[in-house]
Amino acid sequence: MTTRIGAVGGAFFMLLACTGITQAQTISYADAMSLLSKDCGADVKKFCKGLNLGNNEIRNCLEGQPVSSQCTATLASVTASIERRLAAQASVFKICASNANQHCKGVVGEVHILQCLIKTERIDSAKCTQAITDAGWR
Repeated sequence: MTTRIGAVGGAFFMLLACTGITQAQTISYADAMSLLSKDCGADVKKFCKGLNLGNNEIRNCLEGQPVSSQCTATLASVTASIERRLAAQASVFKICASNANQHCKGVVGEVHILQCLIKTERIDSAKCTQAITDAGWR
């Protein structure tokens, strides 16, 4: 039962993770799923039992229901944090371009450049360091 609620909370979270963009501290996907499962699992079970996890069915279901204030708060917090993580992941190469050019010369491909940036201790840009951290890669 806990696994099912965890899966429901996790899938619900992933449905909401792809909206708006901001910048700041982020949460891991595993921690986000745990929080949502804990704080929204009962609401999902109560209002959305038997719904498909895909196609935004659970999200749409919960939007029209009187979910707990704890679920509402957790959902907003987790969604904002994941949005920040996705924004950081999308922008890290632009933010870190000068560091990559300086410390990862000759490295080809985004994955390899990212590995180089993560390994280097010499990143001199606080913005680059923060972007890598916010992206969840360090």
